[in-house]
Amino acid sequence: MIPEMFDDPHSFARSVALAETAAAPARGVVPDDLGALSPRGGRSAVALSVVVPCYNEEAVIDALLARLEPVCEAAAPGSYEIVLVNDGSHDGTWAAIGAHAARSPHIVGIDLSRNHGHQLALTAGLSLCRGNHVLVIDADLQDPPELLPEMLALAGQGYDVVYGQRIDREGETWFKKSSASLFYRLLERLIDIPIPRDTGDFRLMSRAVVDAFNRMPERHRFVRGMVSWLGFRQVALPYVREARFAGETHYPLARMVGLAVDAVTGFSIKPLRMASIFGAVCGTIGLGLVVWALWAWLEGRTVSGWTSMIAVTLVLGSAQLMILGVFGEYLGRMYIETKNRPAWIVREITGRPPHD
Repeated sequence: MIPEMFDDPHSFARSVALAETAAAPARGVVPDDLGALSPRGGRSAVALSVVVPCYNEEAVIDALLARLEPVCEAAAPGSYEIVLVNDGSHDGTWAAIGAHAARSPHIVGIDLSRNHGHQLALTAGLSLCRGNHVLVIDADLQDPPELLPEMLALAGQGYDVVYGQRIDREGETWFKKSSASLFYRLLERLIDIPIPRDTGDFRLMSRAVVDAFNRMPERHRFVRGMVSWLGFRQVALPYVREARFAGETHYPLARMVGLAVDAVTGFSIKPLRMASIFGAVCGTIGLGLVVWALWAWLEGRTVSGWTSMIAVTLVLGSAQLMILGVFGEYLGRMYIETKNRPAWIVREITGRPPHD
């Protein structure tokens, strides 16, 4: 059961009032006829929301809900919603979501206009959910929904964010485990805020945290880093991550690298400083070579070693291109932000939210 403090209407009203008075950025687009389904469109609150981004998850939807619904009913009897966000799937994911939404008033399906990516699909769900507390979980069942009671117990002790911290990752290759470990340890050295090691987006958040998150305007999103940046009281819940229930991973190497770049450029300017330092070091080395060449010429010695000089030129040229690439990553993100396009667009919402 959710502690009584979660059902306090006054605390929820205060958080909603705070959200409404803030200058909320226009991050996503919801059609006018669906506007009433947004948290500010008149929907009453429920005790618990579960947000699940879905991309080509037809094979796991049934199993996911078979485990998730009993857990939610036990934690918040009759006062919960499961928000399934279809991120432009190419299989029967949306049809499966629609079938479940038709049979249960606690299931809401959100269909995005195209594939926007996991982090933006998650953002769309967080923007449209209405729970006093919100659980974020992936559809692949690697993160066990049965941990919800333990998360709620910690939230009842006053924590605003309870995040799952992996102590083991079953069913994953050595490369995936080692690259993930390297990623988090590298991130610790590059970014300016503490992001816990070996964590994903699996977490329980209070309404105050979700409202604060929804006011963050950036398009290139690293959700777990954004939640860490917000602060509030946060605590870890160690667990063993299970093997994927079915299907294939939707985070190949290219997407993992892209997420890492978003994480670093979104939370640190250290790469820019490192580029400056690297440029200064290369410039010093180049100046030393010029002085050496002039001294040799004044002494009447022939400056030999054209091969080595060409090699040095290529190294310095490569360094310059690398530095320009670092600047380009930041400049490109600034360009995309200044266009102020919607980060996500909703095509359709299905399901009748309870208590409306």
